[in-house]
Amino acid sequence: MKIRTSLTLRNAVATAAVFLFCLSLIYVISRHNRSQIFSRDLKGEAITKAHLFLNGQVDAATMQSIYLNNRSFIDEVEVAVYTPDFEMLYHDAIDNDIIKEDRAMINRILAEKEVDIHSGKYQGIGLLYSYGGRDYVVTAAAYDGYGHKHMHGLLLTLTLLFVIGLSLLVAVGYMLARSALKPVKTIADTAGDITEAHLDRRLPVRAENDELDELSMAFNELLGRLEDSFAAQKSFVSNVSHEVKTPLAAIIAELDLALQKERTPQHYRAAIANALNDARGLTRLTDGLLDIARADYSPETVKQEEIRLDELLLDTTETMRRGHPDYHVEIVYALDNEDDDGMVTAWGNRYLLSIALSNLIDNNCKYSANHTSIVQISNNAEQVVVRFSDTGKGMSESEREKIFTLFYRGGDCSAVQGYGIGMTLALKIIRLHGGMLEVLSYPGEGTTFVVSLAHLRHTGR
Repeated sequence: MKIRTSLTLRNAVATAAVFLFCLSLIYVISRHNRSQIFSRDLKGEAITKAHLFLNGQVDAATMQSIYLNNRSFIDEVEVAVYTPDFEMLYHDAIDNDIIKEDRAMINRILAEKEVDIHSGKYQGIGLLYSYGGRDYVVTAAAYDGYGHKHMHGLLLTLTLLFVIGLSLLVAVGYMLARSALKPVKTIADTAGDITEAHLDRRLPVRAENDELDELSMAFNELLGRLEDSFAAQKSFVSNVSHEVKTPLAAIIAELDLALQKERTPQHYRAAIANALNDARGLTRLTDGLLDIARADYSPETVKQEEIRLDELLLDTTETMRRGHPDYHVEIVYALDNEDDDGMVTAWGNRYLLSIALSNLIDNNCKYSANHTSIVQISNNAEQVVVRFSDTGKGMSESEREKIFTLFYRGGDCSAVQGYGIGMTLALKIIRLHGGMLEVLSYPGEGTTFVVSLAHLRHTGR
């Protein structure tokens, strides 16, 4: 069921309930007023006839004759007069006797002075009437034909009003719901036109500052993030395809060349060595891309633990030295409160942080003539700060701006092995841990990378 139909039905039910309650209240009040008015008329008729009878102005036979004659074409009031001792003095039609008075009724009238009486469709009244210093009990009863006919007409009118009014309210409610939800349909139609090929489209914002505008703006922000993500994905796939294709092409070319004619064992060994070297490079590239994918995880999905960064730095340095005997890494400690483990301990993933640190050390060593990286670890009230410095040629401003771009390599990279993944990966890992990675470099002055991570004393873990 569509929202506009649901809203129309709900509003119709709620409106019908309120409308029906109001009309029912009108009918009940009108019926009560009819009863009150007719009761007043009965009282007047009862007093008039009782006065005529007790005063002797009209004899009983004449009064009864008038009653019987009028009764044939109008709803005549039947009146009876009793003494307090239940002695009947006068009755318009004892044979008909609408009220059927008894001792209990007389006693009730004497006690309450005036009572309302109902007998089937007839309405009556009993009252204590004083005349000539004596008390009499007078009863009067009749059928309020005019009043009931009026009430029947009122009931038909209210019923018709309810049906017509409810129909109009449903129609108006449907139109209002349709008008109110028209922007939703526009949003839905526009959203349906947004595909992978048209992620630049946005939902309309009417500038009315209502909930629909807030929804549209939220969706537009989401579309913006999706567009950026798709663009990054396309760029990533394009770059990966290019980077992977290069070592594969080299391997294929080397092996094709070796198979073209008979060669000496030395030539075959050289071809195999070259292909193996390209295959290892491809393995490093693949591992780097997988690490990039891991670094894109959300922090909630990455297993984290307490890590002493000084110890992790030592382990990483030792691993780098075993893999690259020509690398020289010098660690400088400038720690405050060395005995407080919390000042040098961060919360993170050991494997990913080790990759980030090793990539920074590797970058220092590769771009230094003496393959040296000077690593300084320090701390302050909030963070552990690790600086990775080299004695290389440094970078220009344009190179600094591109250093963290995936697959980017500096101008003097021809003599240095790599794929332009390490710095991008390091930045992603540090940001994944809520830290910062900055680069300080000027031509001829070397390069320094600064890593800042919050320690446990600051985070309160």
